[in-house]
Amino acid sequence: MSHDPRPAFVLVRPQMGENIGAAARAMLNFGLEHMRVVAPRDGWPNERAVALASGAGRLLDRAMVVAATADAVADATHVYATTARGRDLTKPVMTPEDAMRDAQIRGSQGQRTAILFGPERTGLENDDVARANVIVEVPTNPEFPSLNLAQCVLLMGYEWRRVAQDASSRMDMAGTDWANAAEMAALADHYEDRLDQAGFFFPEAKAPAMKRNLRNLWSRMPLTRSDVQTFHGMMRQMVRWKDGKPVGPRAGN
Repeated sequence: MSHDPRPAFVLVRPQMGENIGAAARAMLNFGLEHMRVVAPRDGWPNERAVALASGAGRLLDRAMVVAATADAVADATHVYATTARGRDLTKPVMTPEDAMRDAQIRGSQGQRTAILFGPERTGLENDDVARANVIVEVPTNPEFPSLNLAQCVLLMGYEWRRVAQDASSRMDMAGTDWANAAEMAALADHYEDRLDQAGFFFPEAKAPAMKRNLRNLWSRMPLTRSDVQTFHGMMRQMVRWKDGKPVGPRAGN
């Protein structure tokens, strides 16, 4: 079965069924059919979403509905977080056009990509953004920056459709076995657990922010599955060395 290069559009904690339905219509306008919905406020299925989706109801029928952002992006190798405001987290920042060109290139390489859209009233939380590799900053009027959820989906869908037809933007790395978000999360957990045991997260009051920053660091690194295994192995060897156990080719597992 051939790889589908199209990104998943992830609606994080959407508040209005009408906006979910309008987002589905906007996605189908530009040939995008992978919708994922995280903890919709009014439950699922949603009659108002179906009414607004009109001819795009099949996207809602096939939508992945999950409880947490981590579940929605677990299979993604590269995640983009849309926002209209600055963030304290250090990440690459792209325009919608550049982000969708990047997603198109990655999709042609065999990677799975996902785009996060925040709830209408508050936008994405920092914990959501920390799971992304890139921030997509929409150049809106600074005096009136907020976009309706469906408008933002429409904008990103338009940019995807436009740049996806540009064959010159493709790169031939289709054979690369990229690590997905679940594997990256497991790597982050491994390092967080070991560093916690070593007393790295001190003082205690700063520990949550330190852990979030560390997870943010991992999400900025485009790693293959082989890279991830190397990092796991490095940490295991360091722990064995610290515990006075043999290391090297004769050390065993």
